[in-house]
Amino acid sequence: MDKFKQLESFVLIATRGSLTAAATAEGVAPAIMGRRLDALEQRLGVKLMQRTTRRLTLTHEGSAFLEDCQRLLVDVANAESSVSAGGVKASGHLRITAPAGFGRRHVAPLVPLFREQHAEVTVSLNLSDRVIDVAADGFDCAVRVGDLTDSSMISVRLADNRRLCVAAPQYLQRRGTPSQPADLNHHDCLVLSSDASQTRGWAFRVPVTAPGRRDDDATTGHTHEVIHIKPAGPLDCSDGQVLHDWCLAGCGIAWRSSWEVESEVAAGRLVAVLQDYAAPANGIFAVFPQRRLLPLRVRLWIDFLKHHYAQPEFWRAG
Repeated sequence: MDKFKQLESFVLIATRGSLTAAATAEGVAPAIMGRRLDALEQRLGVKLMQRTTRRLTLTHEGSAFLEDCQRLLVDVANAESSVSAGGVKASGHLRITAPAGFGRRHVAPLVPLFREQHAEVTVSLNLSDRVIDVAADGFDCAVRVGDLTDSSMISVRLADNRRLCVAAPQYLQRRGTPSQPADLNHHDCLVLSSDASQTRGWAFRVPVTAPGRRDDDATTGHTHEVIHIKPAGPLDCSDGQVLHDWCLAGCGIAWRSSWEVESEVAAGRLVAVLQDYAAPANGIFAVFPQRRLLPLRVRLWIDFLKHHYAQPEFWRAG
């Protein structure tokens, strides 16, 4: 019980941003929260937070541990809900949000299937590329793709998302296949316009040749770094779906998410290139506000997504 209380306190301190705010939420003195954090760090033998008189900052180890602790607390809450709910059916209104492109392909088709299993749940789906404030705007759950920045939310990883360089077979037959990232300088690349995203360029993982950000590969023993290239081409657009369509038409090479092109690659309509240089995957997450008791409808929706997203056939089918 003491260990579990330490984990709960650590998550509360990290998400509230201070010992005082966490203590107020818990209804205890700040000194008690501080002692729990000290005991946890001493037991683990690592520093989870850098503390000054003005602020608390998560260390690298603390950030990684926070995600694991949040997932553990959600699992415990889910287990308790399963027991206490017994045979009670999920009901009520479920408000969910997702990015527009991803949501059209991989969230919206699942909503009717979810309601077939839980007929007493009504659903509102919001699709927007604006980052929604889940708690402030009254949403139960958001699906997010990519790196997460808001530590005040609880997140559950649903699947991995990779970025792929892809081209249509007819383009590669006409222009050849690049063998390394530098070869993109000699190809027609389809890029998002500067007012969209990908401001850092396309990411690739290459063997280290100079000091930089490093990433050790335990499987090969090689040391790598992630580099970013800003390719150019005769066509750019602020809309990713247009780039996708141009790529299918053989207009050039595009750098797209696996959730968008997996089905075309599986069907042979697109070919993945530079696979040996693919950057590490980021994630697809379910994100929801900090809650002690997660509504049954939200828990079932997250489990429903996890089940479908775990199936390789789901992505290949588009």
